[in-house]
Amino acid sequence: MGNSQDMNDLPLVDEKEVTMNIRKLRTDKSPGPDGIQNEALKTGAILLARPLTYLFNKVLNTGQIKRHYWRLDSKSITLFTSEQGTKYYKEIPLNEILAVDTARTPQSDVMHCFELRTANVDYLVGVDPAWQGGAAPLPPPDSGVGAYLARSWETALRHALMPHTHSAEAPGGASPAGERGAEMAQLYQIHPDEVLGSGQFGIVYGGLHRDTARPVAIKVIDKLRFPTKQEAQLKNEVAILQNLSHPGVVNLERMFETPERIFVVMEKLKGDMLEMILSHEKGRLTERITKFLVAQILVALKHLHEKNIVHCDLKPENVLLSSDETFPQVKLCDFGFARIIGEKSFRRSVVGTPAYLAPEVLRNKGYNRSLDMWSVGVIIYVSLSGTFPFNEDEDINEQIQNAAFMYPPAPWREISAEAIDLINNLLQVKQRKRLSVDKCAAHAWLQTREAWADLRALERRVGARYLTHPSDDARYAPAPDAAH
Repeated sequence: MGNSQDMNDLPLVDEKEVTMNIRKLRTDKSPGPDGIQNEALKTGAILLARPLTYLFNKVLNTGQIKRHYWRLDSKSITLFTSEQGTKYYKEIPLNEILAVDTARTPQSDVMHCFELRTANVDYLVGVDPAWQGGAAPLPPPDSGVGAYLARSWETALRHALMPHTHSAEAPGGASPAGERGAEMAQLYQIHPDEVLGSGQFGIVYGGLHRDTARPVAIKVIDKLRFPTKQEAQLKNEVAILQNLSHPGVVNLERMFETPERIFVVMEKLKGDMLEMILSHEKGRLTERITKFLVAQILVALKHLHEKNIVHCDLKPENVLLSSDETFPQVKLCDFGFARIIGEKSFRRSVVGTPAYLAPEVLRNKGYNRSLDMWSVGVIIYVSLSGTFPFNEDEDINEQIQNAAFMYPPAPWREISAEAIDLINNLLQVKQRKRLSVDKCAAHAWLQTREAWADLRALERRVGARYLTHPSDDARYAPAPDAAH
């Protein structure tokens, strides 16, 4: 707790302020260059504002005591020098907070109410006017002092640190699920105001790995809101991802489960293919960029199909981008509908997103891995045109046979015959006529030196060769004299 004499020498605390003592921890246990071992921060009232929690603390600098206006949001605590100004004394990132521990109890003899611990500093927070014994008048609710207000602050900090798992920290015996929730909070910080998207089973938030400050995506599923069947589908997704390790598939780091929630921690990427299409100047992609993205999708699909895994919900939203570059690495995600289907096997369960689903699924007939290839055809069509190929209210057979309907002059007059040929060979109503992943990858539209060079450049950037084969080098690499 630091030097007890220092604690006793602290000036009396005004009843409208909450005192924070800061204990500086150094590996050599010596005081800092200013000779100060303990500091006190006097805080004012707590202001709760949804969806963020804000803390404002009035502070003066008198000897060892520093006073500031505090603000707590979902990513950090900032100590401002004034209520209205923007100048601040310190910022404490929440991912650097190791623990929030209760300190003031009936059995304790300390003035502060709880401790906020980081690797280098322990913050001793809050003061109870009755800490030295005797009766003390109950402070008014807006006074900014007292054990009750300190407890409110402690609770707000706990919620900011682990906003979705506070129920796992309830007092009492620790259950295995509760321990898993605590482990989640120790390893990762969730940013509840950074919503990355929503999937089949819950909301995906941005977050940080505490030790490395590495950004992550955390899917949070409320088990009480979702029926058992959907919970089983989520666990199906996790089980599939746990058995996949490929540069073209999103990496699953960890999974945690509490009595109320499931947390799936994945690598965080920069956006998705749909956002890329919509943000493009013409609302559609060039053939060069589309080839680059589709070639990567096919490599990831080949890996899945070799493991008898069919994605069953391929669409641009489920193709994530690792960067904001013009030619980004892509990774497949959202395996909630994925199925284990052998090469000659069929399934009949309902899956996927209707706009990207093959006719056999919409008609509730048996489907196999060729389902994914139909989806690839729709993805290529949408990428190049910015529109869907079919009207849901009309027969797909009739629409496919009507070239004027499928490929109107705007924009298809600008698109190569090879691209249209590949789309036609993927959007085949009869499954046996649909191109496999290998035949699709070998199509003339994708087999160009420009496409190969773009993929090789990406492989060099990521430090892994998984998109091209060395046997293609002689065919596509420039001749030695051509490089000069």
